Amino acid sequence: MTVDTGLGSRKTWLTVEFVGLFFGIAGMCAVFLRGVSPLPFLLVVAGCVVVYLTRTGFDRRDFWRADALRGALPGMLGLWAVAAVVLGVAVAVLRPDSLFDLPRERPLIWLLVLVFYPLISVYPQELLFRAFLFHRYAPVFGDGVGMVAASAAAFGFVHLMFGSWLSVALSAAAGWLFAERYRRTRSLLTVSVEHALYGCLVFTIGLGDFFFHGAVTA
Repeated sequence: MTVDTGLGSRKTWLTVEFVGLFFGIAGMCAVFLRGVSPLPFLLVVAGCVVVYLTRTGFDRRDFWRADALRGALPGMLGLWAVAAVVLGVAVAVLRPDSLFDLPRERPLIWLLVLVFYPLISVYPQELLFRAFLFHRYAPVFGDGVGMVAASAAAFGFVHLMFGSWLSVALSAAAGWLFAERYRRTRSLLTVSVEHALYGCLVFTIGLGDFFFHGAVTA
């Protein structure tokens, strides 16, 4: 009887690659590039991801799937409303001076964040942490809870570059939510809308300094 080691070798390589990309490189960036905007790097990586996906059998309908958004939106908004109340109360109690600080003190910057953050940050992140990760590492993590956990862990850890474990913890929790949403809908539009809702909430409610590279001392 012969033993097929091809699949095992591929899984091993993909596991090493996953750890290296999402934890090794991300860790080095957190150490050596603190205070540097990740956006240029993110946009380049997102472009490479699109090229890779379109050449490796990725279902191009997953880039959008607007019909999935219509079905998921009521539940998304309900959960978001609960999170908004909880975070608002937490900031009011623990950081009262920060509550709504961006819209109060820098309204133009706040409006620009609301407009451009979903376009130049959220969708590229979802391309990398959901579409690419789910597509490339399915042989390692499957398509269930293992994949959701891997996506959430990678998404949380990369936020270490913002210099706070609160950034990592909140991002990991959000990453689980986004990964589960993508697993169910296979719609980057849907998960990007959800991501944008929470991101804009964070910047509005007074937690933006935990997710802004300029708040980190290089």
